[in-house]
Amino acid sequence: MFFPELFRKNSFDDFFDRAFLPMQGAQSSPMKTDVKETETSYELAIDLPGIQKENVNAELHDGCLVVSASTTQNHDKQDEKGNYIRRERFSGSYSRSFYVGDAVKEEDIQAKFSDGVLNLVIPKKENTTPEKKYIPIS
Repeated sequence: MFFPELFRKNSFDDFFDRAFLPMQGAQSSPMKTDVKETETSYELAIDLPGIQKENVNAELHDGCLVVSASTTQNHDKQDEKGNYIRRERFSGSYSRSFYVGDAVKEEDIQAKFSDGVLNLVIPKKENTTPEKKYIPIS
C-alpha cells in the first residue's frame, strides 16, 4: 500500500482527537506557580486563567498552605433550528500545597486575585523549637 496510514486510522476520529489536544495540554500543568524569595517574605504568583475569584480557595492547615480552584466550562453550539451541532463540557478542580511552617498564621498571609493570577505574600517566620530538657541519669 502506498499510504497505509490513511487506511488504519479513521479521519473522523482523528479530527476530534486533535480538537481536544489544546484542552488536554492545559490540564497537564495547571496552576503554574512562580515563587520569589525576598528578605522578609516569599511571594507566590499562581496562574489560574479562566477561573473566577469565587472559585479559588486558600487555607492553612498544620503549616501547609493549600490553594485550590475549580472551573466549569460549557461550549454549546446550535444550528438555526436549535439542534445541537456540538456540545462540550469541562469540569475540573486543581490544588497545590506549599509547606510554610507552623509559625505562619492565616492573618499573616496576604492574598490578592487579579487578572487570573493569585498573588500570595507569606512572611518568613522562624519556627520555634521547644527547649530540650534532659533528665540526668545516675
